[in-house]
Amino acid sequence: MLKIYTDTDTDFTPELAAEYGYQLISMPYSIDAKTTYPYVDFKTFDGHAFYDVLRGGVLPTTSAISKEQYMNYFIRDFAAGNEILYVHFSRAMTNTFDAMDQAIRQLKKQFPQARFEEIDTKGITTISYAIVREVGDLVKAGKTLDEILEWAKTEVDKFAMYFFADDLKFFRRSGRVSGLAATMGTLIGVRPLIHMSQEGKMVSVGTAKGRQNAIQYLVDKVGELGDEIEKHRICIGHTDAPEIAHTVGEMIEAKYGKQDIVYVYVNPTAGSHCGPNGVGVCFHAKHR
Repeated sequence: MLKIYTDTDTDFTPELAAEYGYQLISMPYSIDAKTTYPYVDFKTFDGHAFYDVLRGGVLPTTSAISKEQYMNYFIRDFAAGNEILYVHFSRAMTNTFDAMDQAIRQLKKQFPQARFEEIDTKGITTISYAIVREVGDLVKAGKTLDEILEWAKTEVDKFAMYFFADDLKFFRRSGRVSGLAATMGTLIGVRPLIHMSQEGKMVSVGTAKGRQNAIQYLVDKVGELGDEIEKHRICIGHTDAPEIAHTVGEMIEAKYGKQDIVYVYVNPTAGSHCGPNGVGVCFHAKHR
């Protein structure tokens, strides 16, 4: 039997995970030395309250989970001899998967009859959300594990994600974005433009003067790189900026016609690096 997993860094909630049959792995963040596991330590993510804390000057940290925690997530399906597929956020952005690899090696020795496969979405938050949902659609359609893995070989790199940050201090401290000038955050009104690369990293691709120009950049990218966007969800993620996100969606539909647009609240662990008032768009593309 095929069992599917994802993690909270893909913006999946327990409700959405249950809809597709995903088991949800919680990725932690810490504030004032208190570590919180999304949907373990709370049932519902209050995005507005969380990002208001960040607006007040708090800079959360994030951490990897242990080999033992991974084993606890997977051991039941290994013991049952199931096929296991984990669709997760980017390996290139974390060392947590080193612990997972150790756990999987140990579980395979104990339960060699089980099969474990993974799909690296080469992203985090909204782009991962889009890919995890597409995989879930394939599972619902009755596709086999091998068919899904074959799909992923080409399709993962055909989801593009572009976004802008409102306050650079969160990215500057985490060091998660390559190519960002350290002084950029001091330039009034300048918003860094970032995308998820084919290597699964966040990369600066320029700046926009003012929020409206940043929004226009996202909208234009959909037209420049978009491929059969009407056949796939356009996912617009935000860090407690729903009005800006809906403005992006309205501008996309005004320019390219009616679309299947989904608005996504960025999870707190990824949001700890992005900060509040950021917005991004993920769409099916010719390439990243």
